[in-house]
Amino acid sequence: MTASTSPARPRRGVLLDLDGVVYVGHDPVPGAADAIRWLAREGVPYCFLTNTTSQPRQAIVDTLVGMGVPARTEQVLTPAVAAVAWLRHHGIDRPAVFVPAATAAEFAALQPVAEDVEQGAGAVVIGDLGEGWDFPTLNRALRLLVSGPTAPLVALGMTRYWQAEDGLRLDAGAFVRALEYAAGRTAVVLGKPDPAFFGAAVDALGLEAGVGTGQVVMVGDDVRTDVAGAQAAGLTGVLVRTGKFAASDLDGEVRPDAVLDSLADLPEWWTGAAPG
Repeated sequence: MTASTSPARPRRGVLLDLDGVVYVGHDPVPGAADAIRWLAREGVPYCFLTNTTSQPRQAIVDTLVGMGVPARTEQVLTPAVAAVAWLRHHGIDRPAVFVPAATAAEFAALQPVAEDVEQGAGAVVIGDLGEGWDFPTLNRALRLLVSGPTAPLVALGMTRYWQAEDGLRLDAGAFVRALEYAAGRTAVVLGKPDPAFFGAAVDALGLEAGVGTGQVVMVGDDVRTDVAGAQAAGLTGVLVRTGKFAASDLDGEVRPDAVLDSLADLPEWWTGAAPG
């Protein structure tokens, strides 16, 4: 079943969240691969916009292809990729990187500081360490920030939690907020829901950044990070009832432009919302 709360408008491209939309944990969402293959056949440009920092892009592509989803590395935009570009643009090297080892490799060219260093970092980059977060690790991030008052706190997204196979798990946003409070610092957000991240994804589609007409659709399972973030960037926000979705999401202040039972319903909604 699908439901739309906005009038039909032309659609030009699709941004797809991954965990909770294309798959949940290690399990593909039924029909999701078929929907993405439909986009490919119809010539609709799409890319994957994810706040995950637990895997590098190639690993994500390998997972998608293994599920029968057509995907290329350049179709995956992650906060780590955006962060490296931002740090280079600002001439910042030697960051302290709080991400899993596989993702830390994305930052290798910037010569990250060693894992036992507590001062002298050019920036403090916070991603999803999962169970790697403990008091000494979080406290080390605080010490790096306090000892380097000009070092930016870089958040790889502000997702509060995600749906794992065993239930909800805290994501990077919760730890970023703790550090902002403790260090008296405001994070630079390089991931959803930052408008610039959505703009970079629109660029990746080969469309004009800041379209602002709702012609680019963001499909996600997080009513705040995915839907509200996309709408604030001038995109159409579509919520799916998979992943972390909860019925209470429909009772809040955020009003999705459409609600789908799952990504499998995207082709039907697309053709109904965008005839011709």
